[in-house]
Amino acid sequence: MDFTVDGKAVFAATGGRPFDAGLPGVVFLHGGGMDHSVWALQTRYFAHHGRTVLALDFPGHGRSAGPPLDSIAAMAAWLGRFLDAAGVGPVAVAGHSMGALVALAAGAELGPRIRALALLGAAPRMPVHPELLAAAKADAHLAVELVTSWGHGTSGHLGGNLAPGLWLMGGAERVLERAAPGVLHNDLAACDAYDGAEAAARIACPCQVVIGTLDRMTPATAGRKLAGMIAGARVATIPGCGHMMMLEKPDETLDALRSVL
Repeated sequence: MDFTVDGKAVFAATGGRPFDAGLPGVVFLHGGGMDHSVWALQTRYFAHHGRTVLALDFPGHGRSAGPPLDSIAAMAAWLGRFLDAAGVGPVAVAGHSMGALVALAAGAELGPRIRALALLGAAPRMPVHPELLAAAKADAHLAVELVTSWGHGTSGHLGGNLAPGLWLMGGAERVLERAAPGVLHNDLAACDAYDGAEAAARIACPCQVVIGTLDRMTPATAGRKLAGMIAGARVATIPGCGHMMMLEKPDETLDALRSVL
């Protein structure tokens, strides 16, 4: 479904059901270089269980017009304008990686417009290795390979997809390869520059931090540190799972989301 924000087209997947602003809304935010498709299983569940779903493509990603926004704060402010355009709220927001930082910032800035948060693969700080930033800035395929490799746990490296014949890491590479030049570097730089400690202290809504025990990009200790900064936050741990938990362990991720969204 298409919306217009700041005069530009924005795409949101609705989980296979018509958008209904009268139902409780759940917004899904993807990670760096990705798009709405990473939430395929989870969006369909919520759309068929009493929620109206909007899995967004950030500006310059997927099917949304660019250019990409260059900071987490700018993305969070844009999310507020999207909610205005869609006429929904208050909404629950689930964000993964970069999207989790945006959800965190939005939870602090938008106050009662956010009724609940699920932060997946998140940490107060998400520093990016300089070599990865350099590869992404050069639009080198090495950046895609590094993100894909580090983003998956053991099962992802061995195939791992619940659908026979499909390959988790190969699928993730194809999504990243579709990104326009400069988008992955833009997103990684935004994550690298953001410090979520101040926003975490301001969260007043229910929050669940979802952690993969094999996550090498935002390790479990960092996820627990973030949860400790948010009043009343709960932690859901997914054993044997890397950073790309929605794809590696989709059912377990769904179980974690159902308790808060």
